[in-house]
Amino acid sequence: MSRIQVLKQSQRAERRKSATVAAYLRRLVPLLAAAIILDSCQTVLDQSYQPSVSPSANPQIVSEVQKNDPRAQMGAREHPRILASYGGEYKDAKTERLVARIAGALTSVSENPQQSYRITILNSPSINAFALPGGYLYVTRGLLALANDASEVAAVLSHEMAHVTANHGIERQKREEAEVIASRVVAEVLSSDLAGKQALARGKLRLAAFSRQQELQADEIGIRTLGQAGYDPYAAARFLNAMEDYSRFMSANSDVDQSLDFLSSHPSTPQRIDLAKAHAREFGEEGKVGDTGRDYYLNGIDGLLYGDSPEEGYVRGQTFLHGGLGIRFDVPPDFRIDNKVEAVMATGPGDIAIRFDGVADTANQNLTNYISSGWVTGLDPSSIKSITVNGMPAATARASADRWDFDVTVIRDRTQIFRFLTAVPKGNIAQLDQTANVLRASFRHMTPDEAASLKPLRVRVVTVKPGDTITTLAARMMGTDRKLDLFKLINALPTGANIAPGDKVKIIAE
Repeated sequence: MSRIQVLKQSQRAERRKSATVAAYLRRLVPLLAAAIILDSCQTVLDQSYQPSVSPSANPQIVSEVQKNDPRAQMGAREHPRILASYGGEYKDAKTERLVARIAGALTSVSENPQQSYRITILNSPSINAFALPGGYLYVTRGLLALANDASEVAAVLSHEMAHVTANHGIERQKREEAEVIASRVVAEVLSSDLAGKQALARGKLRLAAFSRQQELQADEIGIRTLGQAGYDPYAAARFLNAMEDYSRFMSANSDVDQSLDFLSSHPSTPQRIDLAKAHAREFGEEGKVGDTGRDYYLNGIDGLLYGDSPEEGYVRGQTFLHGGLGIRFDVPPDFRIDNKVEAVMATGPGDIAIRFDGVADTANQNLTNYISSGWVTGLDPSSIKSITVNGMPAATARASADRWDFDVTVIRDRTQIFRFLTAVPKGNIAQLDQTANVLRASFRHMTPDEAASLKPLRVRVVTVKPGDTITTLAARMMGTDRKLDLFKLINALPTGANIAPGDKVKIIAE
C-alpha cells in the first residue's frame, strides 16, 4: 500500500527544502584612528584616502566552523527530519532577534566557548525544546508563547546547551546503539492490528530520552550558566512548574497527543524542581537576584503566531477551514479536531475517529478506480459507488479491519483528491453513517468573504486598564472554550492572583 501524501503537501514542499540560515560570527574589527597634527587649524589628511577596512569576502559562518565536526554532521543529518515533523521553521524577524539576544547572553558565559550553535524556532504550537549533537538547538513557538519572561526561555536553552556541552547526545547514541532521533513514519492508514484510537494515529518523530542522571546534570550546568549570564536562576524551577500546569490543562482532553511536548522527554518531578531551586540559591535569595527580562520579552513575542499556522489551515470550534485550499468542513458536536502536520484528525464519543488528508491528482483518474487502487486494506469492493459532494465528484466505500469498520470518502477538487477516513468500533454502522454524512454534507468551497475574514490567532500583549479584571480580560480570548483557564495558564496566574492597572498580560486574539 502506498504511503499517504500529507495534506497541503504542495504548500509545504518549498518550505521544507530550506534549512536553517546560518548566523554570521562577526569579528570585532578594531578601527585604527591616526592622530593628525594640525597646522594653522587646517588638516593635513590626504583627501584621496580610501579606507582599507572592508567586509570579508570569506565570512566566518557556523557551517564553516562545524564542517569537520562529526557531531555537527550528525545533527545536520537529522535537521531536515526535525523540520518536517514540527511544521518547518518559524520565520519572524522580531522573534528571531529576541531568541538570538537570549542565546547570545548564554553563549558568552558558556563552559565551552568554542562551541557554536544553530538555533531554530520551529513552527509548531507544541511546547518543546531540544538539542542535537554539534550545537543544533530547537525551540517551538508554542514554548515561546507559554513563557512569561526571557529568563524562562534562557533556562530552557541553557539546559539544552548543557546537553551539547556534556556530549549527552553522543553518550545516548552509544548506549542505545541507535540514531539520536528514532523516526516512525506511518506507512499505512488501515492495518490488521488496530488498537483503540491508535487506528488513525499519525507517524511522528520521538526524541530518545536522556537518562535521569543526564537530565539532572544538564539542570545543574544550565542553571549555573543562567545565573552567570545575569538571568534569574530561579526561572528554571518556575518554568518546570509552568509546563506541569500546561500538561494538566492539556490532559483534560485524553485524546491530545503530547508526545511532541517537552515533558514527554524531560519529565518533571518534585525532586527535580527542588534540586533546581537548590542550584539557584547559590546565586542568592529568590526574587532578589538576576534579571527576568520580562518587558523586552513581552515586546518580542507580541504578535507571535499561536496555534494553527495558515499553511496548515485553522480549527474554529467544530469546523476546519483552509484558506489556501479554499475548503472547509464540520465535524459532529462533541468531536474535537486536532490539526496535525500530516493530517487533520478528529475524535468523538464512542471511540469514533476521523482522518482527513489530501493527495495531488494531475491525471484526473476515475475516483472509483482510485478508491480500489490498493491504498485501503480490508476494502469491500461491492460497496464502492460514485456520488457528488456539493457539486464535486466523489466516491465512497466501506472497509473492515480487526475490530473496526470504516467509511472511505474521496472528493476531487481541481487537481486535489481529498480523503475522509471514518472509523468506528465494529458493528456501530449507525454511528458510522451519521458521522460520515456530516462530513460529506459540510465539505464545500469557502466563499470569498469567508477566505478574506480568516485570520490566524496570535499572542497579543495588552496593558491592564482601570476596571479590567482577570475575568473580563479572559473573555477576550479566542480559539478556546476554556478561556479563563488558558488565560491564567499563559500568564502564570495562580488561583487567587490579582492584576493591577499598568500590568502587561497576554491574550490570544486575531
